[in-house]
This record gives sequence, C-alpha cells and structure tokens, in this order.
Amino acid sequence: MKLFWRDQLPLLLFFAFQALLVPLLYWISGEERPPDIILYGLLLSAAVLAAYLAFRYAALRRLYTRLSHPDVPRSDRLEPLGESLLAEAVSELIRVYDRQYEEELAARRSAMERHVTFIGRWVHQMKTPLSVLQLSAREIEDEDLADSVAEELDRLRRGLEMVIYTSRLERFEHDFAAERVKLALPVREALAEQRRLFIARRMVPVVDVAEDAEVYTDAKWLQFILGQILTNAVQYTEGSGKKVFIRAYPRGPRLLLEIRDEGIGIVKEDLNRVLHPYFTGQRGRQYKESTGMGLYLVSEVCRHLDHRLELESEPGLGTTVRIEFREVPEQNLNANVRRH
Repeated sequence: MKLFWRDQLPLLLFFAFQALLVPLLYWISGEERPPDIILYGLLLSAAVLAAYLAFRYAALRRLYTRLSHPDVPRSDRLEPLGESLLAEAVSELIRVYDRQYEEELAARRSAMERHVTFIGRWVHQMKTPLSVLQLSAREIEDEDLADSVAEELDRLRRGLEMVIYTSRLERFEHDFAAERVKLALPVREALAEQRRLFIARRMVPVVDVAEDAEVYTDAKWLQFILGQILTNAVQYTEGSGKKVFIRAYPRGPRLLLEIRDEGIGIVKEDLNRVLHPYFTGQRGRQYKESTGMGLYLVSEVCRHLDHRLELESEPGLGTTVRIEFREVPEQNLNANVRRH
C-alpha cells in the first residue's frame, strides 16, 4: 500500500496544482464565479481521481505487494501478478530472468562438477608417482638426504590431500557418513600420518584421550581436521623439544577435543581472520609454506559436521584449538548436515 501511494505521488501533486490553478485563473481574469460552482468542480474532479486510483490499485495490488516483499519462495515468485498490461509485462520479465538464472546456475553447477571430477582424478593419478618416489627414497644411502626427500614428499602428500578435500567440500553431503566414533582412533591415525613431521621437528605429542570416549562425527573428515590442526601446530612452533597436547574432556553434556601447542601464536588482530580463506596473517607471512587454507577448511568442515570450533592464542605462548562435539540423536545428524 505504501509503495502504491509513493508511486501515485506525482499524480496527486499535479492534481493539487490543478485544483489551485483553476480558481487562480478565474481570479486573474476578473471573471466572477460562485464559490460553490468552483468547489463542485473540484469535488467532481477529486471523485474521478479517487475512482481512478481505486481501479488502479485493484488492478496492480498483487504487483505492488510483490514489489514491497520481494523475498518469497520461487514457486510464489512465478505466480501471475495481475491481468493489467503492466502486471503481465512484469510477470513475463520475471519469468525470463528466472529462466536465464536457472540456465546459468545449471551451467555453473555442471562446470563445478566437471572441475571437482577432474581434480579428484588428477590427485589420484599423482598418488601413484608419489608412492613410487616414497619407495625410492628409502633406497637413498645418505641418511640426511633420505630424510630431506621424505620430508618434501610428505609435504607434497599433504598438499594433494588439501586439494582433494577442498574439492570434496563443495559436495559435502555426497561424501559424508555419520556414525558413533571412538575419538581415540582418528586421533591416533592423524598422529601416525604426521609422525615424520613430528620427528623432523623433534616435537612430542602428549595424548590424553580416553579409549571409551565416543562422538557422533565422520571419522574420515575428523581425521582430516586433526591433520590440518596438527600440521599447523608443528609448523608454527620454533625450537626442538616442544610438545603438542591433545586431550578430550567433558564440558556439560558435550565432549571437547583440545589441541594445544607451544608455538609462536597468533596476534590478536589476526585471530578472527585466520578462519577466512587464503588469509595468512602476520605470522603466516613469516613462513613460505603458509597457504591460508588450513584453518579455513577446518572451520568449514566443522560447520558442516555441526561441530563448534573454538580458537585461542597468545603471541609467544602458543595456540589452543577446541572442537566441541554436539550430542545429537544419530537419526538427526544427517539431517543437520544437509541443512548447512
């Protein structure tokens, strides 16, 4: 209704100007007319204007309502807006735009699916020569050289894993299996994958996770999360003999997994931005290996899994990452994931 009156405001202003102009012309010309005749003419014109506005509003009511509330479901968006020429023209314009949008969206989805498929196949193809190189590295007699090559190959393996998991994140609902998982298992597997990195940096993991602790999650994605967090914990820690503490404990009805390192930490102004993609921050720029994607992927996977992520850090004192596992009925977990 408000939009209708705003649209008709110029007409009302012109009518008001005309209503003042007619008696003014009589007064200027010196022609005497009874005031009641002039008033009668103005009332008659106002009645005609009111009838026109009522007809116009009735014909365009649905159009003005839709324009005032554009945020409607797609099924309602395509409904006719009236039988007037203007309403039909706007309805047709919306249908054309909607069809073009759907075609463009379908094309982009198809391109994305082709891209994800290509990335997946490419990564799997790269795993074969990587495995061959890892086997060949064992035959190097120079121990220092062998360790250096093995470390670089591990870095390449982690990079390939980041690529494949990043591509899978676009279709997370197709690559997800919710189940009750013993938390100690993915923790051990993640540590085993990062074993060489811990040895190379002379760091020690300290694990305090009960064997009977269980959470609802996807074991594969959780292992990927832990791998990213552990990699950051080791890479951003200077000096040997440092430790990474991994412990699980309850907080109310929920279980928390905490990973705390003794690294360089994150400055306060970067703490809320390190979860953004490609943001490396002040500390990350000191390390050429930093991609700015690790914590972003961790936060995105946690969001899809309906796990809460907490991040605390102090420069020079290390960083603490906590994952809070929500205790939800198993039959509802997949539904929760699809909503994200």
